Amino acid sequence: MIPFFDLKKQYISIQSEIDSATRRVYASGWFILGPETEAFENEFAQYLGAQYAVGVNSGTDALHLAIRALGIGKGDEVITVPNTAVATVSAIEMAGATPVLCDVRPDSMTMDADSFASVITDKTRAVIPVHLFGQAAELDPIIGIARQYKLAVIEDCAQAHGAKYQGQKVSTFGDIAAFSFYPTKNLGAFGDGGAVVTNDARLADKVKLLRQYGWRTRYESEISGMNTRLDELQAAILRVKLKHLDAWNAARRERAAMYTELLPNKRVAPPIEMPYGEHVYHLYVVQCHEARGASREYLAAFLKEREIGTAVQYPTPIHLQPAYQHLAPAGSLPLAEKLAREILSLPLYPELALTDVQTVAEAVREFEL
Repeated sequence: MIPFFDLKKQYISIQSEIDSATRRVYASGWFILGPETEAFENEFAQYLGAQYAVGVNSGTDALHLAIRALGIGKGDEVITVPNTAVATVSAIEMAGATPVLCDVRPDSMTMDADSFASVITDKTRAVIPVHLFGQAAELDPIIGIARQYKLAVIEDCAQAHGAKYQGQKVSTFGDIAAFSFYPTKNLGAFGDGGAVVTNDARLADKVKLLRQYGWRTRYESEISGMNTRLDELQAAILRVKLKHLDAWNAARRERAAMYTELLPNKRVAPPIEMPYGEHVYHLYVVQCHEARGASREYLAAFLKEREIGTAVQYPTPIHLQPAYQHLAPAGSLPLAEKLAREILSLPLYPELALTDVQTVAEAVREFEL
């Protein structure tokens, strides 16, 4: 069997480093907001080329705190895309703001700048472009529009650790950015975790206050905050993994290139790597073109019969899910809706054997016949 993902292989490859790091934390007796978290924050910021990183307990909270740090709340609108994890929209609502959705591009599957511009109102305060599947959104036109309307730019980098736009790592273009360290991410913890990244000292300070009850001095709340802290164990594990991230991303790119070379690109099309950036292939997402007679469900079933795992991220656009149907009517975001019906993720992770990549590609070619 070729699984869709296999976290055990990654652990085995760095087991001694991970075990040493976790034992260090156990021996220290310090488990919340200690030296491991501070060291990871500094190392992650340096890796990205950013000034500040603030560890929190999930990617959702990273987005939520980024929005709140900007002073966005009730009565404000924040624009994002419907083909993302529901966490992006949930974080907007958690801050008290109103999500507004725009459509995406057919090539990168990321935010379409013209669609973004078309939904701006006098209540719009920010935009959240999502760097999807490991590929950066095209930031220049999005940021240009945002600056024209005096909107904040919050980069959702949950799937884009190490991805580049115009040669520079994502998270350093907008006002503030959010990362998730969910275990399956390119840089994943052994549980939930997240970080807020910014070059603005004032925003970084605000996020630090928000993540722990508004405390600067213990037991004295300067502002109304919450409890969302990256724990020392996760920080220590992430410090180990960060050292391997570039090599793992290179391995992902090697496997993605092999897939793209081997797939026939007829009814099932490989993803398009945009010329403006460097894709880190958090996911390798093919498109089963309905118009060419391909069915995502049939391909998934065909591969399952051959013991090849697949997944769909995400099968239903946010505005078509029961909780969010008030955000936009069906048919109003046609490209996102079409993509949601046609996309399928093939197995891809750094430890995936190249022979397994070839086996999967051959199975897809057989489906095409």
